[in-house]
Amino acid sequence: MSQAAAAPAPIHAPASAAAARATGLSKVYGSGETRVVALDSVSVEFGRGHFTAIMGPSGSGKSTLMHCMAGLDSVSSGSARIGDTELAGLDDRRLTRLRRDKIGFVFQAFNLLPTLTAYENITLPMAIAGRRPDQAWVSAVVRTVGLAGRLDHRPSQLSGGQQQRVAVARALASRPEIVFADEPTGNLDSRAGAEILGFLRESVRELGQTVVMVTHDPVAAAHADRVVFLADGRLTDELLAPTAERVLDRMRLFDATGRTS
Repeated sequence: MSQAAAAPAPIHAPASAAAARATGLSKVYGSGETRVVALDSVSVEFGRGHFTAIMGPSGSGKSTLMHCMAGLDSVSSGSARIGDTELAGLDDRRLTRLRRDKIGFVFQAFNLLPTLTAYENITLPMAIAGRRPDQAWVSAVVRTVGLAGRLDHRPSQLSGGQQQRVAVARALASRPEIVFADEPTGNLDSRAGAEILGFLRESVRELGQTVVMVTHDPVAAAHADRVVFLADGRLTDELLAPTAERVLDRMRLFDATGRTS
């Protein structure tokens, strides 16, 4: 797909309803000589019940896109929506509530509280919101991520892979509309990373979750239903039913030309 067009057509999700949608989304940092365009008129949809990976070279805007879609960063122009809710129209209080109630986050740094048990970490967002956990759902999440028998352990008593499982379970426990994962296996060895990717895949297949993951790893991206590619802040291509080999071939085109063909 060429980058020549000034307003690229949206890359649509393979689902009838979008859990999240960007339309003409741009993000600019600085001004004058220090002006940097991190995102340039990006339009993309993330379908409900699907697993999407976002890939691109370093500095392509993939993490910026995720942060804008998750309400962690403001947009300079265009639209970012979670379901039917436009993020730009929300004040700080409503944006905080939306992130708490409708969005799950999984990051490289597990961000677990060391004094809490695994179960307490998993249910912490609901405790902060003053909501009682849906025990049947939490039990299903715990089974999906393989944490049975570890719920009374504190983070220091868990391996890195187990801590990331707790982080994944925490993201899923409140039944968010969408989970954003930023390099969720970046601090894990290959075996633990494969387990976490398998759990994210399972959450989509078994629990109907929507997952959007930023990654640089073709093997990680192969767990997704779909990969979208960015270069220089613009969406340039997508790949359905990816394999690690097909993703790697596509990424090599970035190295050779700076864009996909």
